[in-house]
Amino acid sequence: MAEELLRPTRIYVRPVLSLLKRVRIPGMAHITGGGIPGNLPRSIPDGLYAAVERDSWPVPPVFGTLREAGGLPEAEAFRAFNMGIGMVLIVRPSDGGAVLRHFQRAGIAPYRIGEIRKGRSGRADVRFTGRTR
Repeated sequence: MAEELLRPTRIYVRPVLSLLKRVRIPGMAHITGGGIPGNLPRSIPDGLYAAVERDSWPVPPVFGTLREAGGLPEAEAFRAFNMGIGMVLIVRPSDGGAVLRHFQRAGIAPYRIGEIRKGRSGRADVRFTGRTR
């Protein structure tokens, strides 16, 4: 577990900059402390929300170990940790395939984790869908 926790953070600058030359990216969020719910809403206009499918990517085992060791509920783990998602790009659905291929070619495993939907007026939000573990 120590090796996993001490692994350097992946830097996304080069692949994102090269993607920006080919695809319009209306929003992006670096998922750090605060997890997806604490970071992604800042990239979404008010009145919209991100519907995130929690089973759309493999959560690294280290997060299960941390949850178990700390008696941490899943919802709290998603608020505290990135759960394996270091960067979220918001792109048009028509660009999704090109974006996935771009990151695959760069040696980064990309995942389509959800979509932006219309919500009630007010602050942008994240709503997780899928089963709870």
